[in-house]
Amino acid sequence: MRTGIATIPLDWGKCPPWLFLRMKKLARSIFFLIADEFGPEEVLRCLSDPAWFQALGSVLGFDWNSSGLTTTTLGAIKAGIFDIQDEIGIYVCGGKGKTSKKTPQEIEAYGVSRAFPFSPFLVFASKITAKVDSCLLQDGYQIYHHSFLFTKNGTWTVIQQGMNLDLQSARRYHWHGGLKKNFIEEPHSGIITDKKFSHLNLSSKESKKNREIVLDMTRGSFRAIEKDLNLLSKYLLDTSFVKKISLPDDSFLPKESDDLRLFNFLPRDKQKLNFNTPYIKKTIFELTSRKPRRFTEILYKKGVGPKTIRALSLVAELIYGAKPSYEDPARYSFAHGGKDGVPYPVDLDVYDKTIEIIEKAIKKSELSLKEKDQSLKKLNQVFK
Repeated sequence: MRTGIATIPLDWGKCPPWLFLRMKKLARSIFFLIADEFGPEEVLRCLSDPAWFQALGSVLGFDWNSSGLTTTTLGAIKAGIFDIQDEIGIYVCGGKGKTSKKTPQEIEAYGVSRAFPFSPFLVFASKITAKVDSCLLQDGYQIYHHSFLFTKNGTWTVIQQGMNLDLQSARRYHWHGGLKKNFIEEPHSGIITDKKFSHLNLSSKESKKNREIVLDMTRGSFRAIEKDLNLLSKYLLDTSFVKKISLPDDSFLPKESDDLRLFNFLPRDKQKLNFNTPYIKKTIFELTSRKPRRFTEILYKKGVGPKTIRALSLVAELIYGAKPSYEDPARYSFAHGGKDGVPYPVDLDVYDKTIEIIEKAIKKSELSLKEKDQSLKKLNQVFK
């Protein structure tokens, strides 16, 4: 898939009420029309495409390059289709901040009220996707928004966003799957960001051996891991040893972004290099007691965070020689192909159909004539 960069600076403040009301009306019309013509599964597939989602937010009227596009667009979708969710077969849970933590309870509530037998799996999907983007991808972005959308058939899409205050930028993670999904190895439908740099990426295919050794370690003796951690901590706190470690190749970084080399996996801060802590040892002891059969069981365990995963991965790399990937997986996902044939030629029929559907939705919406005219102009600018 072709890589790319999108500018998503952090944006502060709130969406004005008049704009949010307009966004709700238009989102409702677009969702109703696409679900009616193509089915609810197609709606979620479109939303799982970062480029399509970016275009949708722009058409609805929000700033194209703002982190607020994610939170406000999904908020407008959730509010706009709430009273027709059973009719179109799409349910939206979660949101920004504290609301994101209520996602499992919202899914469970729908499972009870609509008698969805797959709701426990969806709860698992919600939790594990958040863990993957905070633990397996250690890119320095803290997740603060988590939206979970699903259909009556159990198809689901996750859109979550993280922020990096130091870089003043946001990063959006898109997922798409069904009742059978690989959550660990390259599971994203797309990641969109404006900063790319070298960092630990345990979701990569190149990290498979590292993950296998970590799993074997947790299925073995805690004393063996403790011994390795003690050895690891001893040498990582030795500055002369750290300098000898071959850091990941960051030659793919933009020339103007040399300062991003500071974000390499092995930080220079000694406190961050100290993995020999009582909390980490307690967490790993509980893991070895459970003898996990799959890597998802390691991630899913309460208390396992980025530092625990980083410690186990470092042991697997520096002591057992299984180097993980440090390549940033952020990329664009194309809804209609690229003009240069990458990743595939533009399908003009699909492209024109997309524009036609959104145009119909705008014309059938409850907006005023002036608002409809503005939306159609915005659509023309986005797909120009």
